[in-house]
Amino acid sequence: MKAFLASLAVLIAGSVLFFKATDGLQALTAEGARRLAVQREAPMVSSFMLETMKGSAEPLPGAPGKAVMVEFIYTTCPTICQSAGGDMARLRDLVIAEGLGDRVRLFSVSFDPDVDDVSHLARYGELHHADGEVWTIARPTVNDLPALLKAFGVVVIKGDPDTFGGYEHNTAIHVISPTGQLSSIVDTDDFDGALEALKRTLS
Repeated sequence: MKAFLASLAVLIAGSVLFFKATDGLQALTAEGARRLAVQREAPMVSSFMLETMKGSAEPLPGAPGKAVMVEFIYTTCPTICQSAGGDMARLRDLVIAEGLGDRVRLFSVSFDPDVDDVSHLARYGELHHADGEVWTIARPTVNDLPALLKAFGVVVIKGDPDTFGGYEHNTAIHVISPTGQLSSIVDTDDFDGALEALKRTLS
């Protein structure tokens, strides 16, 4: 009987932890929980200065009154970041087609600023046809990087150098309102969802 009660207590404790970790069973992954928390809380994003692919300094979130869409990349990634760059280019074109180009800024932000100098940023931008006006490629300072990733809830894990190497990281579009609040997170290829979130924050 004691063994049964002990097992039951462990099961209950585990169930409670699982319930909390999945945000009341609404999110079955840490990424899902991150997105739900942003939808509910819309936290303010601290201001960071970025160096762009043109070598200029720009603030993130950006100019007052403009909405911002942000993704996190590293330019030497041969796979998913290249695909995300293509998605961002398409999203830029959709934003312009909707007549929102003067109200929105798109940033692809490198979390590998030691490697991604201005020349790397520029080459990535050229490869994906970033115009530097509506959409630019940028990097934070090494000192600002931890706080920047924390502000967006982005986790970056260095890969095993003995295998493929590279990084594992959250891949998503982060929508920031004109008032500087992180209001939504959507998949990079969810163009309808991104535009809907953007229009909602601009309304």
